[in-house]
Amino acid sequence: MKSSRVFAAAAASLLGLVWAAGPAYAQVSTSAPVVVKQRPSKSVWMKAEVIHADARTIIVREQENERAIHTFTFSPKIQDKMQRIFDQGGYQSGDKVRILYNPQNTVAIKVRGKPSKSS
Repeated sequence: MKSSRVFAAAAASLLGLVWAAGPAYAQVSTSAPVVVKQRPSKSVWMKAEVIHADARTIIVREQENERAIHTFTFSPKIQDKMQRIFDQGGYQSGDKVRILYNPQNTVAIKVRGKPSKSS
């Protein structure tokens, strides 16, 4: 008798909890979305050592962090210059260069450095 009363009380309290919970409604936001203005990032110079270079890309290793390797394509402004350098022998592995680029993408804006003589 006692166990049936305990069972009935437990079932009634469980039913009460389920009924009290009610449906869960989605959160409704009536405020305007937060707009974050992004500042254009500045271009930075990187000192690097050439691993491989051709007329379209250059693969370099940072001098400050030798484990960081970057691959850059050339901006349209310097493609002709880089093609002329490539035609004359191009950059060789180990050449020191400085590359101006935007950290948000992998396009080299300027490349400075003297290509070594090809063998």
